[in-house]
Amino acid sequence: MLLEVVREVIRLRHLSYTTEKHYLHWIGRFVRFHGRRHPGEMGEVEIGAFLSHLAINRDCSPATQNQALNALVFLFKHVLGRELEPFRNIQWARRKPRVPVVMTREEVARVLEQFKPSPQKWLIGSLLYGCGLRLSEALRLRVKDVEFGQGIIVIRDAKGGKDRVVPLPKRLITPLEAQLSLAKRLHSADLAAGFGRVSLPHALSVKYPKADREWPWQYVFPSVKLSQDPRSGDIKRHHLYGSYMEDAVKRAANSASLSKRITCHTFRHSFATHLLENGRDIRLIQELLGHSDVKTTMIYTHVARSPVPRVVSPLDEL
Repeated sequence: MLLEVVREVIRLRHLSYTTEKHYLHWIGRFVRFHGRRHPGEMGEVEIGAFLSHLAINRDCSPATQNQALNALVFLFKHVLGRELEPFRNIQWARRKPRVPVVMTREEVARVLEQFKPSPQKWLIGSLLYGCGLRLSEALRLRVKDVEFGQGIIVIRDAKGGKDRVVPLPKRLITPLEAQLSLAKRLHSADLAAGFGRVSLPHALSVKYPKADREWPWQYVFPSVKLSQDPRSGDIKRHHLYGSYMEDAVKRAANSASLSKRITCHTFRHSFATHLLENGRDIRLIQELLGHSDVKTTMIYTHVARSPVPRVVSPLDEL
């Protein structure tokens, strides 16, 4: 079956499990869109028709369209062994300018206050805001990535496959030490029961086959349950899933009586905006956020330096 062949090639090339799911999804949609014809019978014209359909009929974002394109290029190049010609006559999705939703400092404090009954949720939320992390970056932190001595947190293999370093807020040192103590006890119990393994990047798992049981490689925020690795079938301790915090943030925003739509990513938006308001250099913020292009970071200037809040409405002057 085609998708099984694609899955095998993806794993041979050591792509992430998330990439595997996305690529299989888009290849399946592409095949169904063209009446289940085999991709070997199709080419640039059919790919163009599918991508245009996503932009015109599905009103997808440029990022979504690019993800579909990457999946199809991978299929034709690495599975079917065909180089594609330049695409023509494709309706590309247009990026719609949006101003990010940002919380004030007082609103951030109110939302975090709702997490106080759960120290772990409070700590994750504080990392999202205090370090400008994406939720996935916070949940994938490993013990070795928190360097108390240097006062930094190392974010590894982030979006775009890049590593970066962010400051460790002093206020989070004690809570992080407490969280690591809890994780250490859980890991010790797993080892005593014959488990204690975590997933590692492929090259490391081959070079250091016993490293997946070592303490430095364990997750800072381990899942409460053991689970089966979808690829190897081994029983391992994964990190917490995103829904753990996504649902909690929604409830916290409601409890804090915020009328704006608050998500985990809003903490990251607020981090960048508040740094700008404090006069931090845009290039520094770009580095802290891990943006490849400063243009991506510039969106926060629309909020931080907007003259709108300082404009007096003519209604107030009557």
